[in-house]
Formats: sequence, structure tokens, C-alpha cells
Amino acid sequence: MRIHIATDHAGLDLSHFLIESLRSDGHEVFDHGPTSYDPLDDYPSFCINAALAVVQDQQAGVEALGIVLGGSGNGEQIAANKVKGIRAALAWNLDTAKLARQHNDANVVAVGARQHSQDEVLELIRAFVAEPFSQDERHVRRIGKIAAYEQTGEIL
Repeated sequence: MRIHIATDHAGLDLSHFLIESLRSDGHEVFDHGPTSYDPLDDYPSFCINAALAVVQDQQAGVEALGIVLGGSGNGEQIAANKVKGIRAALAWNLDTAKLARQHNDANVVAVGARQHSQDEVLELIRAFVAEPFSQDERHVRRIGKIAAYEQTGEIL
């Protein structure tokens, strides 16, 4: 699996830990920044770039997901969700990580680096990456309505 990761300053150390761990798991991981600690960094650029890469890969038929990290993960999730084709979900426990994939076919997960230990975050990320989309008709239908609105601005 190809995984695109981005963070803000609060998640920088965690992102390095995740990159190493996920590569050890056999994933191809791309780091979209930042490259160094700056408490005044502007995370939207990093998160949007990671989300764009996920969409590009998926459109090219490459199996890809994204991870965005921040102190809470909220701003990073919002930034990623501005990219057309992204369904970013904030995960704070195993159920939310799994359901994001299973019910929402989320292609980006957001996690709060200040909310969990490194091992807890790794467990959330591994659960998110491993969980398949259910393909259940009701979930496909709902995701389709979101995508239609994203494309046309019309509520179905």
C-alpha cells in the first residue's frame, strides 16, 4: 500500500515514528512535510499536498491512503477534506478508525498527536489501513451522494 503522510509541528516526531513503522510493515510511505520543527508552520499546505497525492494515486489505480497528524488532528482533517475526492476521518479509537474505512471508505485518516501515545496511534493507523470498505449498498449510496454534491453542488 502507498501511504502519504503529513503533519504539523505537533506531530513531527510521531510522523517520523509512523514512517519507519509503516515502512517496516512493507508499505511505501511518502512524507509530505514538514521536514523540520517549526512551531509556526502552516500545516494546510502539507496536508493538502498529501491529500492531492492520495487522489492522484487512486485515480491512477494505485492503492493509496493518507495520514494527517496534528495536535488534535482537527485542522489537518479539515484541510485534507478540501481536496476533491478526499474523505478524511478523525480517528480517536479503534472503532472510529475501522468504521471510517468500513462505512465511509475514508481515504485519509486524521489523528491527534497530543491525544495518544505513539503505540496507540500506530494501532489506530494499522487498523485503518487494514480495514476494507464493506461495499454495503447503503454506504455506497451515501458516499455517492457526497461525491455528487462535491461535483455539482446539488443535494440529492
